[in-house]
Amino acid sequence: MLHQKKLRFSTTGRGTYNITRQITDAIESSGIKFGICHIFIQHTSASLILCENADPTVREDLNAYMARLVKDGDSIFKHKDEGPDDMSAHIRTILTQSSLSIPVYKGKCDLGLWQGIFLWEHRTSSHKRNIALTIMGE
Repeated sequence: MLHQKKLRFSTTGRGTYNITRQITDAIESSGIKFGICHIFIQHTSASLILCENADPTVREDLNAYMARLVKDGDSIFKHKDEGPDDMSAHIRTILTQSSLSIPVYKGKCDLGLWQGIFLWEHRTSSHKRNIALTIMGE
């Protein structure tokens, strides 16, 4: 059996957004009991991460580390069409993930106790982000 769904999220700028509930709701309503859920973000300046879901300082530390690693407006960047965070957002996306695969077990999203699914917005301004889900199994 195959089930596909599109989700849309609004961000308010750079940071992580917990989308676990929307993914788990989609899995539970799919009717699939055992299989896999493939999650794909349809953008080149935002990404998906599987991360600690209990302590928000973990994600704050990720943002701080990424800011040190990939600086906005770095003089080596030629691509600046949409401002100083344009190329850095593309690099941050490439260094992270555009898709995740999560097991489906007994009709539920089979995450570990401390795991959550997050959309990581790499642009400094607000955006609308599209995510495509493909849930496969029986």
